[in-house]
Amino acid sequence: MTKQVSENILYTGVDDLDIDLFESQYIVPEGMSYNSWVIIDQKIAIMDTADSRKGQEWLQNIAATLDGRQPAYLICHHMEPDHSALIAKAMELYPGMTLVCSQKASQMMLNFFDGADLQSRTLNVKEGDTLELGRHTLHFIAAPMVHWPEVLMSYESSEKVLFAADGFGKFGALCHETDDWACEARRYYFNICGKYGAPVQTVLKKAAKLDIKAICPLHGPVLTGQKMATAISLYDTWSRYEAETDGVLVVYASIHGGTAAAAQRMAEILKAKGAPKVVVSDLSRDDLAEVIEDAFRYPRILCCAASYDGGVFPPMHDLLYHLQIKNYQKRTFGLLENGSWAPCAARAMRSIIETMKDCKIVDPVVTITSRMKDSDLPAMEALADALLKG
Repeated sequence: MTKQVSENILYTGVDDLDIDLFESQYIVPEGMSYNSWVIIDQKIAIMDTADSRKGQEWLQNIAATLDGRQPAYLICHHMEPDHSALIAKAMELYPGMTLVCSQKASQMMLNFFDGADLQSRTLNVKEGDTLELGRHTLHFIAAPMVHWPEVLMSYESSEKVLFAADGFGKFGALCHETDDWACEARRYYFNICGKYGAPVQTVLKKAAKLDIKAICPLHGPVLTGQKMATAISLYDTWSRYEAETDGVLVVYASIHGGTAAAAQRMAEILKAKGAPKVVVSDLSRDDLAEVIEDAFRYPRILCCAASYDGGVFPPMHDLLYHLQIKNYQKRTFGLLENGSWAPCAARAMRSIIETMKDCKIVDPVVTITSRMKDSDLPAMEALADALLKG
């Protein structure tokens, strides 16, 4: 695993192996890391804190790294509690330390630390401001809406290190780190930052002007060399809402198995017609965050759903709702609906999809009644052709 930066930029973060759901919604079987560093110089800077779940461990790491020295600054890049929960405690333990954050973060601080006197010890910084530590200099970069409005990044110019807040983060504790950075970074990006492609593009343009040797995210490993180059390239693709891999995602929401059988048959038809990749997901059972990741990864999505209460079976509605709020765009949809007496799932799906930017629905829309029949196959073949051409 990669976490230490240099002899003067020391890792003080912690792994959380006990967490079941990150942000109370994303499964994290490999845990999470809450990253923090200390820059040792004439003036010492602590770069972010950690989640209160690991507060005692983080404070011990800080004390061990400082080894009796007093820190001059605590830099808060992002106010989300998994990175800022220990600010008040750290400020209490180190009374000579100044808190450095954006003006917006300073305002938000009052919401999280009611009663703590932080304002009188806070230095507000903005885009273009610098902070001299000695041999090290921090250059602050505004990164609003990546993915909160108060976010700052900072660039340390002597060692050419970008402290990227939640940018370039990933699910998983560092003790479980593997060479496959992209898989859990992709799931992390689209579910947490996916809505904010334009702000990410803005920050990428700023970063392109810097000579960066390492990226330090608040979750996941330090990125250097080819892995860093790959990460920047993927972020550019992801934040432009472009498909990363050619193929089709087939998603189904089935009550009694009829829709599931039709979806599986559609997957077989798509493969037979030359689809380079076909991924099938059961919306009632598969991790929704992974399905969202795949929906952004591929350019085409086939939605197969049962009708339900005059609309669409809720697992499909949940997926489309989540895609809608994540600013899903530039994709081609195919629709297959099922209904025993009044099929209406396609109408309900269409009503959500049509709100999405630059998304199109190909014809024909396939309707099956209760169970797929041989007479449905010509329409299913035609749908596969249209989806692959789209």
